[in-house]
Amino acid sequence: MATKTALVTGANKGIGLEIARGLAQHGCAVLVSSRDRNRGEQAVAALSAEGGEFHHVRLDVTDESSIAEAARWIGDRFGRLDILVNNAGISDRPVSGPPSETDVAAMRAVYETNVFGVVAVTNAMLPLLGRSPAGRIVNVSSRLASIGMHAAPDSTLPAFLAYGSSKSALNAVTVQYAKELRQTAIKINAVEPGHCATDLNEYRGARTPAQGAKVAVELALVGEDGPTGGYFDENGPLPW
Repeated sequence: MATKTALVTGANKGIGLEIARGLAQHGCAVLVSSRDRNRGEQAVAALSAEGGEFHHVRLDVTDESSIAEAARWIGDRFGRLDILVNNAGISDRPVSGPPSETDVAAMRAVYETNVFGVVAVTNAMLPLLGRSPAGRIVNVSSRLASIGMHAAPDSTLPAFLAYGSSKSALNAVTVQYAKELRQTAIKINAVEPGHCATDLNEYRGARTPAQGAKVAVELALVGEDGPTGGYFDENGPLPW
């Protein structure tokens, strides 16, 4: 029987699907959230066939009524939430381009999902996480979020303004929640999964989604002596 309940947003494919799979392998009941009900239910069927406890939750991180309904359902069904992985994210284009070519409307849409959606979901789930003896929140960020690495004179990171800066903002959001929650049992961290082959980048990444999911699973299950308010890849802390 599962001892922890975990919600993973955008979990019907890619890194989110692998995070869901990894958490189930550690004994969690995993709530697989997606905007599209059919795709979410198909993901749950495929994951369940491998073993483990999975449930689909329809959740659009840009729709407050959808978020509220998901929180109500989780509360009624499970009573609490132990793990929240804010994985759902979008980009404005498949390849990088100079900041001067950024479409502002597209950038707003990226922030709506990657930043405002995370805040909305986290706020809705915090009361449920507060009922857990060891609530954990993981925000899936990116190496492109690192201002320090971008600013280095020898930086080879691409200029990817909308997506990269949205993840920088997500890192800032992570730190602010960590400050608020420091006196509670809830820990929150941002993770960098690496350049994984997903539809976000038209499968150009060199890493598999399963490889990228490992750091998120690790931080989702971190013990009482683990970090909070950090930004990590699989090798340790990253520069902000």
